[in-house]
Amino acid sequence: MNNKLFDEFDPVSAKQWKQKIQYDLKGADYNLTLIWKTPEDISVKPFYHFDDFNEFPSVSNTKATAWKICQTIFVANVEKSNLKALDVIERGAESILFIIPSDSISVKDLIDQIDLKATQIHFELQFVSESFNKTIKLISGAENIQIHIDIIGNLAKTGNWFHNLNDDFEKFVIHVKQAKSITIDLSLYQNAGANMVQQLAYALAHVNDYLNHLDNGISNEIKQLIDVTFKVSVGTNYFFEIAKLRALRILWRTLADEYGINNICQIITTPTKRNKTLYDYNTNMLRTTTECMSAILGGSNTVCNLAYDAIYHKDNEFGERIARNQLLILKHESYFNAVNNPSDGAYYIESLTEQLAEKGLELFKDIEANGGFLKQLKKGIVQRKIKESALKEQTAFNNGEDVLLGTNKHLNPTDTMSHELELYPFVKTNPRKTLIEPIIEKRLAESLEQNRLKTE
Repeated sequence: MNNKLFDEFDPVSAKQWKQKIQYDLKGADYNLTLIWKTPEDISVKPFYHFDDFNEFPSVSNTKATAWKICQTIFVANVEKSNLKALDVIERGAESILFIIPSDSISVKDLIDQIDLKATQIHFELQFVSESFNKTIKLISGAENIQIHIDIIGNLAKTGNWFHNLNDDFEKFVIHVKQAKSITIDLSLYQNAGANMVQQLAYALAHVNDYLNHLDNGISNEIKQLIDVTFKVSVGTNYFFEIAKLRALRILWRTLADEYGINNICQIITTPTKRNKTLYDYNTNMLRTTTECMSAILGGSNTVCNLAYDAIYHKDNEFGERIARNQLLILKHESYFNAVNNPSDGAYYIESLTEQLAEKGLELFKDIEANGGFLKQLKKGIVQRKIKESALKEQTAFNNGEDVLLGTNKHLNPTDTMSHELELYPFVKTNPRKTLIEPIIEKRLAESLEQNRLKTE
């Protein structure tokens, strides 16, 4: 029993594998035939081997068994939102993310009858308010409520501060002292077309601007209590998305150690909107399933699925139930809660993680050397870089190299959608004065879909 299973086989080195592959290629060039480049300038090889590593990768500190099924609820009506939360908790949701648009919302009524010890509650605030945070703190069990405010994220998305730079940061510092939390929403960058290295670097530069501002504004005691949460969107590049989330934790740990603060971050993940389609919309369910799988295997703490019809239908019970059931199946029938860190030790994923982290750190250092994230936002550099990345992806889609089934390949010409549109599914133009150029989210299929709608 002490003999290892494969002791009777001679080890095969990476060099021997490559020689065998080159022999089987019968003269074809190994590099040109089997190695391809990603938009992140990462070379993907046909095989990976332990020889690629100087030492065996360390064990992740995440637990895939502990991820939560989350339901997102936009609070337009407190009573209806409360009833909806109670209903989805009964149906299997383990966490609720309330998007709160106004400080006039009654938090007490919103969470009425919700067991805060059993259900994880997130409040995503679309405003900054010292008094609102104080109201939350007065509620019994408030320590189990996580409050999320991202003033830089709001600037990047809308082009304006909530009020102004000084006022927003003043209220933000108060929020950090009260809630002991910082939230960075990097889903905007992914949904606008940023590649994975850009997403990681912008996330790190984004949070670094917060930490620089807070460095002298709060005590070391409070710093040790701060929880940092990253809101992330994931696409269908399955293994790369797993590696992206793992690389994000590595990068955060590196940065947090420099500041001497808590280096364990929380990750809330949602499927991307960028590859979702109006036509042949049922394929969106396949996309979100693999995206949620990547999120879980990548170490997300909380997964909020996206309904297959979210881009063109208002919130509806059927679409949300299907989205929630996808997660329930993954957790309770597909055993995605049975193994901690299942991607640990997979040479391909470990290699991608290492490369994404290295390239993300390199770009982050370049951003910092040129004034930091806020300065580059104000100059429009971040916006321009994301547009360049998005254009490459859009060109690949338009040329049929980047395939969305049912949209630019194997489409059904008799499929009609104009009668289904409850929401406007394209980029909305709203001319207004802004301090900076906002980063605009845009789906790959928008132009094609608009042309199809005109001919229905």
